[in-house]
Amino acid sequence: MLNLETLKYIIIGASLGLSSGISPGPLLTLVLSETITHGRKGGIRIAISPLITDLPIVLGSLFLFSRLSDFRIIVSLISIAGAVFVGYLGYQSLITKSLNTRIKATSGASLKKGVITNFLNPHPYLFWVIIGAPLAVKALSVSSAALILFFLSLYVCLVGSKIVIVFLVAGSKRFIGEGSYIWLMRVLGVILFVFSFFFLMEGLKYFFR
Repeated sequence: MLNLETLKYIIIGASLGLSSGISPGPLLTLVLSETITHGRKGGIRIAISPLITDLPIVLGSLFLFSRLSDFRIIVSLISIAGAVFVGYLGYQSLITKSLNTRIKATSGASLKKGVITNFLNPHPYLFWVIIGAPLAVKALSVSSAALILFFLSLYVCLVGSKIVIVFLVAGSKRFIGEGSYIWLMRVLGVILFVFSFFFLMEGLKYFFR
């Protein structure tokens, strides 16, 4: 039987995971872009990338939460690096010329793109230091089961919501014409450039603060 305290952390984890999963951001934009370009497999590879990147982010954030005093400098450097990479992805979307549905030729790079994007995205670091790490410590003070279920509910909802989006987008792909596809990729490219700008501003803000 789950006690109320453990149930509370399950609900918190699920709510945070779902919110992060469906909120606009560079990773969700990349999920949409890869699904349109490379099909369902490419989108799913992007969607599961947090399962690869977040372990060191979580462990590092827990360490930073309790030990490091120069956290802002680290976040600043990560944010600036993320701005450069996301800007590059935006440029790739803007120069797209045609609809490419050949999954075997390029989809192997989808997971790599997702891993790099998520690893260089400052938001997971900020989330885990400011929100996630304190919640994890509190959950552990209740029980180890509460901590495990907190993580489980968070990532099931985070990754699961993105996979649902992949299936929805892939299911409607046949309705996307060549012209519509190119315009959509242009829009995604502009969005990625916007995120790149905000990552850069955020990095500079932390650097000069």
